Amino acid sequence: MNILLHQFDTKLGTAPFSKIKNEDYLPAFKEAIELAKKEIDTIVNNTKIPTFENTIEALSFSGDTLDRISNIFFNLNSAETSDEMQKIAQEVSPLLSEFGNDVRLNIDLFAKVKSVYDERESLNLYPEQATLLDKQYKSFSRNGANLPEDKKNQLREIDKELSKLSLQFGENVLAETNAFELHITDEKDLSGLPEGTIEAARLLAKEQEKEGWIFTLDHPSYLPFMTYADNRELRKKMAIAFGARCFQNNEFDNQEIVLKIAKLRFERANLLGYATHAHFVLEERMAQNPDKVKSFLNDLLAKAKPAAQKEFEQLSAFAKKIDGIEQLEKWDGAYYSEKLKQQLFNLDDEKLKPYFQLEKVLNGAFTIAKKLYGLTFTEVFDIDKYHEEVTTYEVKDEFGELVAVFYADFFPRKGKRNGAWMTSFKSQYIKDGKNERPHISNVCNFTKPTETKPSLLTFNEVTTLFHEFGHGLHGMLANTTYPNLSGTSVYWDFVELPSQIMENWCYEPEALALFAHHYETGEVIPQEYVEKIKESASFQEGMATMRQLSFGLLDMGWHGQDPTNITDIKTFESEQFASTQLYPDVKENAMSTAFSHIFQGGYSSGYYSYKWAEVLDADAFEYFKENGIFNKEVATKFKDNVLSKGGTELPMELYKRFRGQEPSPDALLKRAGLL
Repeated sequence: MNILLHQFDTKLGTAPFSKIKNEDYLPAFKEAIELAKKEIDTIVNNTKIPTFENTIEALSFSGDTLDRISNIFFNLNSAETSDEMQKIAQEVSPLLSEFGNDVRLNIDLFAKVKSVYDERESLNLYPEQATLLDKQYKSFSRNGANLPEDKKNQLREIDKELSKLSLQFGENVLAETNAFELHITDEKDLSGLPEGTIEAARLLAKEQEKEGWIFTLDHPSYLPFMTYADNRELRKKMAIAFGARCFQNNEFDNQEIVLKIAKLRFERANLLGYATHAHFVLEERMAQNPDKVKSFLNDLLAKAKPAAQKEFEQLSAFAKKIDGIEQLEKWDGAYYSEKLKQQLFNLDDEKLKPYFQLEKVLNGAFTIAKKLYGLTFTEVFDIDKYHEEVTTYEVKDEFGELVAVFYADFFPRKGKRNGAWMTSFKSQYIKDGKNERPHISNVCNFTKPTETKPSLLTFNEVTTLFHEFGHGLHGMLANTTYPNLSGTSVYWDFVELPSQIMENWCYEPEALALFAHHYETGEVIPQEYVEKIKESASFQEGMATMRQLSFGLLDMGWHGQDPTNITDIKTFESEQFASTQLYPDVKENAMSTAFSHIFQGGYSSGYYSYKWAEVLDADAFEYFKENGIFNKEVATKFKDNVLSKGGTELPMELYKRFRGQEPSPDALLKRAGLL
């Protein structure tokens, strides 16, 4: 019996990770695809007149076994992968891509959906139903249902190829990240590095049965090294290795893959009648079209650039003054920024870290969720997990009703990709009168506890935890009928609002007092540190903004125009970065070959959405601040109009219902000190 194909007989229907074997996946996927096809056939062969219920709703609930297996497999392929899992992913991805196309290019199914869609004015649908109908119809029309047969086949081939290429892209980035290590044997090369970073590097060397210290390109190792290591040559070595990932003309090179992905996306968009991939993508976003995105980015650039240039000059002068550095290079940025920040604010991560013990920060996030939304998180030990480091929680509301199951997975491991993300093993939906509650997961890569210290977070890691927890709340508090409109299933440039707004509480004394306690003495973080955290929040904000904008503009460069004449990635990038460049170029490095957000994740033509959502979150938090950051009334409005509504209505409508008006960028510029 294949455990993946049956309803899970476990507490709260959670995934029985310890009982799933790798050899279960492929047969389970194949059978679940057949099952989903049968559900589609039932809809197509129904002889009754197509209605919202027997067509649109039935389609929304179809394929749930396949969804469940996919969620488990692909979540683990990111958080707990192995060579075997990656091989399965290579086999499974084309099957899923083909099945998706079988559904979207099914003429008879589309005919039924279209007949309901054409009657939509007379159907008296409530908003969520109207959104579902629109989404279902577009999932066909935007994926080739109106194309002639030969063009449909062309589209199938493109999609199959794209799914393989993006998998290959991600595997290459992971392989290159893992392939490099800096092995230090001379203690003087550790000069400047914090004790915790040195200890972690020593542990890593010990695990490999080597003498000395090992540093890697994983963020918890790489970032402190770039920020604190006094040895400029070694910083250079690390920075070049990081920036050269998949740009080294070796077996893991991504240059051809990037060019192919960009060209295939363009070809696909043209096939569907769109000018570019960005035109195709942005039709389903708040921003609507590439022109609007470019003017949004360039407008912010005009406001940030003078500040960024001034900050860069200040940093260059500082580096020259203290170390005689004639030309500030990329591997100097984090190092001298940290030194300058310490001089200006007398505040560094090492001073702050003792106040940010991981468990206390997590409990702080839980307490804030309780104050705002009435949620309680109770750790439970009878839910199966995929790795011993994962912790599991039952989340309940103020009436003791189950809201969600929450998984937290916080430390780097061999089989886990870099970065931080939120995902779900099961979506929320309402079927046959039962509200199925979601199973949500936060995955991060924080500094591990050592033999002498618990896991102590940098302030940046604190905001990351709150950010992912904000996405988590969006998933946990979902309350919609249809699974494909639930939780984070919203327009991509709206999805970062719930996550980014949560970061704001990390800067508020009232919130910090709940969790920023010294791990040894229990003392609350001193008020002067809090003031400095707030003051330093806009430190070098011009440069940070410019960096984000440069990524957004590069993304639009790849996707907002015809890429067929691009032959050399490096040359192309130099053109795209021309308006945002501060540091001299590093010839060995390229950004695109490891730009996983746009070539592997879902951010193609969407990188701008981080800044877009910042405008929303700054404006929304302004509303909280006017009424008190724990104001129940404002929190309830946010929960009822944003967090619980998923993608059931247009985001701007939801936002205006919460805020009473459209967002203004002024709150962001004010917060960033750019006004």
